[in-house]
Amino acid sequence: MTNKDIAEIKKRFNLEKNNITVIRGCYVSSQGEIISTFSRSLRGMGQEEAEKYLAIFKKTLSGTQGANLIDIDFDPERMNDSPEYQQLTHLKDTALKDDDVVNDFFNQVIGNTGLEDPYLILLMHDGYDVPHHSKDGRTLGSDTTFHYILCSVCPVKMTKPTLSYNPDRNLFTSKDADWVVSSPEIGFLFPAFEERASNIYRALFYTKDTSVQHDDFVAAVFMSELPMPADEQKELFKTIMQASLDEECSYKVMQAVHESVMEKMEAQKESKAAEPVRLTKYDVIEAMEECGVSTEHMDAFTESFDREFGAQAALSAVNVTNPKQFEIKTPNATLRVDADRSDLVETREIDGHTYVMLRADDGIEVVGVAVATAQKKD
Repeated sequence: MTNKDIAEIKKRFNLEKNNITVIRGCYVSSQGEIISTFSRSLRGMGQEEAEKYLAIFKKTLSGTQGANLIDIDFDPERMNDSPEYQQLTHLKDTALKDDDVVNDFFNQVIGNTGLEDPYLILLMHDGYDVPHHSKDGRTLGSDTTFHYILCSVCPVKMTKPTLSYNPDRNLFTSKDADWVVSSPEIGFLFPAFEERASNIYRALFYTKDTSVQHDDFVAAVFMSELPMPADEQKELFKTIMQASLDEECSYKVMQAVHESVMEKMEAQKESKAAEPVRLTKYDVIEAMEECGVSTEHMDAFTESFDREFGAQAALSAVNVTNPKQFEIKTPNATLRVDADRSDLVETREIDGHTYVMLRADDGIEVVGVAVATAQKKD
């Protein structure tokens, strides 16, 4: 799913715009025992309570594509024989009204979340009448309804005793510790919403922590495998670059890789392409060639990349470099500039020492105070 697809569904989580038919819940203890289950109508809730549920569902579609939000593809040849896929389809087609299938799903999830605290499993069903728009933005009606389910798994944590304002008594009084629902840790949308229609061959998986691999949950729900976690991809790419290029892994090379990503992102914006930017080994090698890296080291990089990621792998660009800022670290300092202004930074050797140079023609502030420079004095 693209950012545009995700944004369109997230707009549904509004009291006026949604058509959520039911919310099913299962509260699970830290020992994996079911404490309670429930079936609620969003329309039957008070406004404040309903908005809290909608906020949880919206959070389950938040974050960065390729890091927090990951596409799960189903094998078309195995879908008909997959009980996991059939279960998801039945949950959607029955709008969560089949108690046996809903309870089977809850039992399938329990024990596979990786959560140590008690947690709440939420399931909701929505039917979205996808509107058609004219070129001038007018809504022309709908002939397609996107039926989908969304699952959110939220830790339930104990708050600390505290002082709280009591308006009836007009003073602060002691408030006991209580169990509260936290933001979702994992979740998914099924089926995917792509090109403003249902894609039954794909789901969208959500993880709050990009460093955690949720293999058990994904296997239990989808009978599938997740790609390598975003944080692990970052570390592995960094290791491959350092090990394969050795002394040729220079500032200039890494700056060239970063600028290659930024150029791709700029081209994406200009073409209005919605797909997230991805980086192949060929993109990295092209940046290396521009910096004069030896064939020996480029071959070493290719061999390591193919072995660790796969010869045809395309990494999410956000897992290679930060698209929001360009960062240079030393043991004693960290320098950050806007991602598209890496040209302001360079390294120089002066009197046998390496310096990071930042061009500052537009002025300098020290502890918030604008200071004079030689250029200003002149």
